[in-house]
Amino acid sequence: METSRFIVSTSPHIRDPITTRKIMCQVIAALAPVTLYSLVIHGIHALYVIAPSIAGAMLGELGVQKARRLPVTIDDCSALLTGLLLALTLPPRVPWWIAVVAGMVATVLGKQVFGGLGHNLFNPALVGRAVAFVSWAAYMTAGYVKSASIGIAGTAAHRAIEKAVDVAGGATPLAAMKIVYDPSLSPVGPSGVPRGIQASSYYKPLLLANPWGCLGEVSALLLILGGVYLVATRVIDWRIPVIYLGTVAVLTALTGRDPLFYTLAGGLLLGAFFMATDYATSPLAPRGKVVYALGLGLVTWLLRFWSNNPEGVMFAILFMNGLVPIIDRYIMPRTYGKVPRAKEAGGP
Repeated sequence: METSRFIVSTSPHIRDPITTRKIMCQVIAALAPVTLYSLVIHGIHALYVIAPSIAGAMLGELGVQKARRLPVTIDDCSALLTGLLLALTLPPRVPWWIAVVAGMVATVLGKQVFGGLGHNLFNPALVGRAVAFVSWAAYMTAGYVKSASIGIAGTAAHRAIEKAVDVAGGATPLAAMKIVYDPSLSPVGPSGVPRGIQASSYYKPLLLANPWGCLGEVSALLLILGGVYLVATRVIDWRIPVIYLGTVAVLTALTGRDPLFYTLAGGLLLGAFFMATDYATSPLAPRGKVVYALGLGLVTWLLRFWSNNPEGVMFAILFMNGLVPIIDRYIMPRTYGKVPRAKEAGGP
């Protein structure tokens, strides 16, 4: 007589061949085009930021694990990805030692103090950038490259933004737009000469070759393609980037500004696709992801237009990371096989 055999084990009962290393490598692959292109746009200066940032992140993780006699997990590529993401948020001419310190802070304070990968409350790369931003603000705001070789060189709009850049002490169109924007002026003067900044003049540079921002801002098109790849391969959930970007665009339009410019400029695309979607720091349930993304868009919009900071993406993501435990507590995913109470009581 044949007997049945039952296998008793703890959850999870559904397993997938995908590993942490594979996920990290897929994200690194999605970032590879924009990383290589940053070397083309900024040259050797980009390498002086990327290499120290990655080295600092890996050394920080290795040092903590060795000191605590924990298994070394450098080969899972999570520290490598953290260092790369951090580098892409830094200016191209920031001193190399700041990149090293920020990388170490990212993995030590951003991840290991919480217990390692999967236990961190905040995005590690943004923790590293935040510490560098508040510690060495002068270096972080003056570490950009001003270039007149892309797209609109010599035009009135270019001269206006370059003048604003000199005032701002930074070289991003987003920062300059915040300083020179005047809603009382029409975009074009009586003689047909543009006054102030025409946001539409920057669509092409921001999409294809942007020399004014951080390393990860050199091409919005490459970031979008990388994000689409991650969504198509189901590495990330589409809800967070799509709703985050859509919320910022809608609120920006309601404010009377150019939504396309404010979507392409700054670190919004990098943050939406590659940082806000981090598994450990984003909600579990689909509805929770929607609430999280709406909050990201709202906070980014508020910071961009009603604070001294022209960007806002970094602080928005860190702020919403802190709210994720509350979101997960009150918006839990439906338990598989659970029947609603109305049906349990014989309701329709």
